[in-house]
Amino acid sequence: MPISRTFEYEHKVKPEEIDGLGHVNNQVYLDWFMEAASRHSAAAGWDIERLLVFGEGWVVRRHEIDYLLPVLPGDAVRLRTWVETAEKASSERRYEVVRLSDGRTACRGLTVWVWINYKTGRPVRIPSEVVKAFADWAP
Repeated sequence: MPISRTFEYEHKVKPEEIDGLGHVNNQVYLDWFMEAASRHSAAAGWDIERLLVFGEGWVVRRHEIDYLLPVLPGDAVRLRTWVETAEKASSERRYEVVRLSDGRTACRGLTVWVWINYKTGRPVRIPSEVVKAFADWAP
């Protein structure tokens, strides 16, 4: 069972997100994932400013992306993300990109995040207050 509820918002594809093959570039999906994670974290009360003051926060260990269907110029998508797990110093976050035109999932992904002390750069246990903030967050 996921740690958090799903955070979602809509996005209209921009011309600069289209590559030479006429669809959204692969790198753009990763950018969307990072933006969704940042927005969700801010909504839960842990934006980058708070993390910097706290002296600890997230860094990426690994990304996985499955490209299922193309997203084309003029398309709009719904980006979804949620925190799946939070154990010791790592957390798994999941993502979906859904085309609004037909409701089909165009892309799925996950990121393994590690909670670190910004001064030492070393992993530390995720504070319970952070896990609770995501568990208690409601849209």
